[in-house]
Amino acid sequence: MNTTLVGSQFGDEGKGRMTDVFSAAADAVVRFQGGDNAGHTIDVDGEEYSLRLVPSGVVRGKTGVLGNGCVVNFETLFDELDRLRERGLTPEVYVSGRATVVLPYHRVLDGAEEQAREVSATAVGTTGNGIGPAYEDATGRRAIRVAELLAPETLRERLEHVVPQKRVIAESLYGVDTGEAFDVDALFEQFRAYGDRLDREGMVVDTGSFLADHDGNVVFESAQGTHLDLDHGSYPFVTSSNPTAGGAVVGTGVPPETVADGETVGVVKAYLSRVGAGPMPTEFEGETATTLREAAGEFGTVTGRPRRVGWLDLPMLRHATQVNGYTGITLGHLDALATLDELEVCTAYELDGERIETPPHSADQWERCVPQYEHFDSWDEQDWQSVADRGYEALPENARAYVEFVSEDLGVPVYALGVGPGRAATIVRENPVIEADTGAQRPKR
Repeated sequence: MNTTLVGSQFGDEGKGRMTDVFSAAADAVVRFQGGDNAGHTIDVDGEEYSLRLVPSGVVRGKTGVLGNGCVVNFETLFDELDRLRERGLTPEVYVSGRATVVLPYHRVLDGAEEQAREVSATAVGTTGNGIGPAYEDATGRRAIRVAELLAPETLRERLEHVVPQKRVIAESLYGVDTGEAFDVDALFEQFRAYGDRLDREGMVVDTGSFLADHDGNVVFESAQGTHLDLDHGSYPFVTSSNPTAGGAVVGTGVPPETVADGETVGVVKAYLSRVGAGPMPTEFEGETATTLREAAGEFGTVTGRPRRVGWLDLPMLRHATQVNGYTGITLGHLDALATLDELEVCTAYELDGERIETPPHSADQWERCVPQYEHFDSWDEQDWQSVADRGYEALPENARAYVEFVSEDLGVPVYALGVGPGRAATIVRENPVIEADTGAQRPKR
């Protein structure tokens, strides 16, 4: 049986860490969307692994797969694989032949488009890694797919068709000086070499067939979060793919029951953070924000930018629970809240004099929402590793009250809690992968 892990907020909830924890009982971990705009950090006994493309389970020696819903920057992928090998790991990673390739001109155009948006005050805050332009090409039927890197004649033909178009856009629309990023010959040599390595290492697979033939439990790992989903997030301040549970089906080629018959777990941060622009009604600034940001290391894994921070937003989590069909959640960064004197949780919004309990459809309306808060007492600093070692009952009483309030509001159990940055600083109340394996599943809510 299988488990799908989904970000419940704006990304940066700790999905990589929870994937690492739960995948102990899995056989394969599959990324089903996104690219190297994601940043997953795993801390094992004080040794940190920062991953952007490689599925998080490889740190545990699990098979990793990048599904057809991913957009793949091979410079990043091969660099990560090489660095992991240098550190003594032996990552086994496969890539869907149907996945879209990120090319250098995608990154150039990403930066130019974002700069143009800033002029018109509509900047999204992208990472500049070419993710959006790569997905645009896939939708526009002009993308280069991974399988085409293994066919030199096809690759050259595709480059000769698309690169001149990109050069015209870059020069005429954005006034960008084009160079090797728009040079057919240079691109052909670079990506033919990537194709040679993929072929030599036997990395290209048909994801759906590969997983159908794969015995054992699979963890599907999302990048970003529900409220950055192209269809269900704070549009237009979203990513270019579907990091919700439905994306696991489309982004891998497995049948729907592969996901629906397993567990779907929402990864939640005990407060809220966001990188980039867009509505965030519970955002706060000042000394409290600085204290929390520094205590929790709230700086983007990929961009290094300080993250915006805010109070936990239950309307957001209700929407995420409904869209994804959570059977449970995890709640991380509880230790960081001990640095604050008092906590607030948004339980509803007021919009134009009306109380609403989930985010409105429009980002403009969401921006106008006034959060309605419930107040909670915080808790004292602890020896958090000792707390993790002793389990849930060792949490401070106020922390348990906070956890149980969230669980009751969403109507789902809390499977695990994070009380520090490392794998060992995780209180696992229930591992859904193990529960699924024993057949002890609970009904969908």
